[in-house]
Amino acid sequence: MSLREHALSLFRSAVGTVRPAPMLKRAVKLQGDGCPQLIVKGQAFPVKRNLYLVGFGKAVLGMAAAAEEILGDHLIRGIVSVPLGIQESLQRAGMQEMLLKPHSRIQVIEGAKNNLPDPEALRGAGAIQELAQGLTADDLLLVLISGGGSALLPAPIPPILLEEKEELTKMLASRGAAIQELNTVRKTLSLLKGGGLARLAYPAQVVSLILSDVIGDPLDIIASGPTAASSHSVQDCLQVLAKYNLLHSLPESVETVLSSSPTKRAAPEDYSHVCNVIIGSNALALDEAKRQAEGLGYVALILSAAVCGDIGHVAALYCQLIRLLCLGFAGLGEGPLGNEVRGNLLQLAAELDIPGLNLAEFLQALRGLGPEKPVCILAGGETTVRLRGSGKGGRNQELALRVGLGLHRARGAEASSPLGGCEIIFLSGGTDGQDGPTGAAGAFCSPGLVDEAFQEGLDAEAFLSNNDSYTFFSHFQGGRHLLVTGLTGTNVMDIQAALIRPKDRS
Repeated sequence: MSLREHALSLFRSAVGTVRPAPMLKRAVKLQGDGCPQLIVKGQAFPVKRNLYLVGFGKAVLGMAAAAEEILGDHLIRGIVSVPLGIQESLQRAGMQEMLLKPHSRIQVIEGAKNNLPDPEALRGAGAIQELAQGLTADDLLLVLISGGGSALLPAPIPPILLEEKEELTKMLASRGAAIQELNTVRKTLSLLKGGGLARLAYPAQVVSLILSDVIGDPLDIIASGPTAASSHSVQDCLQVLAKYNLLHSLPESVETVLSSSPTKRAAPEDYSHVCNVIIGSNALALDEAKRQAEGLGYVALILSAAVCGDIGHVAALYCQLIRLLCLGFAGLGEGPLGNEVRGNLLQLAAELDIPGLNLAEFLQALRGLGPEKPVCILAGGETTVRLRGSGKGGRNQELALRVGLGLHRARGAEASSPLGGCEIIFLSGGTDGQDGPTGAAGAFCSPGLVDEAFQEGLDAEAFLSNNDSYTFFSHFQGGRHLLVTGLTGTNVMDIQAALIRPKDRS
């Protein structure tokens, strides 16, 4: 198998382990008939009277189908808010296991076209709100949450209109706001986010099963934390708006809500009726990819499941790591060039400030590698792209193109570059199968990509300056370097894999 085939196999394995059905079946069981109990990761919840289900997110339809199979007739009623067109897309892709059965007790409401709140998503949020408000102390509410849940659960605090909240979100995203910052603002302006859904469902027992698409898996940030106590105040929201110079261009309704809310964090509320459980995450997907890579004969190392920050800096980090590994294979890892690259890496890591990353320790692990085996570096997370152009692309395709350009420059800058002595493939892909508003999940690159593209009349730098990575990869070699998986039915952010082996090895 080629490096490209290996990389694709690792990506598919990683995504497969966080697909809804296997995840739910690992985490949830229903035991007993007379007095049934819902067992979630070993914790028991008695089903005293009625069991209800609500959900919102890109992966929630498949989660709901698996949950209904487990719960059977104990489920009284459910409502899920899912992306527009997902049922048709899954049907077309032959993914029947992610669709609800005929005569299901779960109502499906599709909305949030292009992952933005819209009137249909507002209708879904309203139906979920109504169900939650009618519950009693003897009821159990199972909440399914995944990435994309924020856009599918819009419930702006009156008098804010949905269009006003949507426009504010768009402006923040276009100025480079991170997902955590977007969610801080969304929560502050929402009835259901920031613990709002849990408060409405009181006194019912609330059990949330969460597929995390956020770095570090913070409960109050994933889908803007509808069943978790918020760790942010209105003051935090104001700071985000100030950071992106939006304080003086807010709609009057937003100003009204912000000015009437207490700026200091209130005393902790009682969430003892709530149990939040992470059942799938980027780290879980990376662990599976590592296991598979080792089975293919690689020395596999996980850099981090929390890679975040400016995409240019992240691309530079990967390029320098690949250079260091190639120097090691050439027996030059401990020389002046190796020390220079390690210095560059430590500086990049300091600038990026990736949560929990101990790069010095990772570099030490690289030092211990022998030349016998090929190496696979795995990582995950979510980078930030600052939009400067009007092209079409996604952060994974842009990252792959930037890494390709960086490797091209490194190879050209060194007379006898060690990169030339290695086979190298880099892959970046979104686990949901959709990278930005494109039909691809991501892309592959190698050190020769830029030169080969130039021979086809494609200037990688020009495409990058216009944020037009999808157009580049679509035209280059007929789209062969695009990673196209179709919808996967899950979402745990992005996964990157760098595979390196000396050319004289098979």
